[in-house]
Amino acid sequence: MNNFLQYGKISLRPLEPEDIDLLYQWENNMEIWEMSNTKTPFSRYILAEYIKNSHKDIYETKQLRLIIQNEKKRPVGAVDLFDFEPYHQRAGVGILIHKTEDRNQGYATDALKALFGYSLNVLGLKQLYANISEDNKQSVALFEKTGFEKSGTKRNWLKTPAGWKDELFFQKMLSNQ
Repeated sequence: MNNFLQYGKISLRPLEPEDIDLLYQWENNMEIWEMSNTKTPFSRYILAEYIKNSHKDIYETKQLRLIIQNEKKRPVGAVDLFDFEPYHQRAGVGILIHKTEDRNQGYATDALKALFGYSLNVLGLKQLYANISEDNKQSVALFEKTGFEKSGTKRNWLKTPAGWKDELFFQKMLSNQ
């Protein structure tokens, strides 16, 4: 049996109660709030409830968060499926590699490739999509490198302290090839 939650240097795993401190750190890092459209901090209580309910089926919650672990089983980030639409066979994807020193190590690329296999072969999805701010060059490069194609631009979509930004819309068609 294929393990669609492993690829290259990473493995993807579900959230565990021990991840509370990690999530608290990641979700409350104001430096990445703009990328995740976050406006307020998360309490430990809210995050604990989120973890407690993370066992629920993606068909019920319409979302799934998986922790990205490196070869030494150290968490380096997270990948999310959101807006899961089983009828239309699609979902949105978001990814975070938290520490700067863990970026550009191939973890995000491997995590997306694992997610492609899982999404196609386990969830039966036809496509994934991503919404990326026009100035997030690293994310644009990552998604293009892994086969996503830019299919649209949402003009003046994101309000930031510096002004309005466009948001780019990327799609990846999944196949067994």
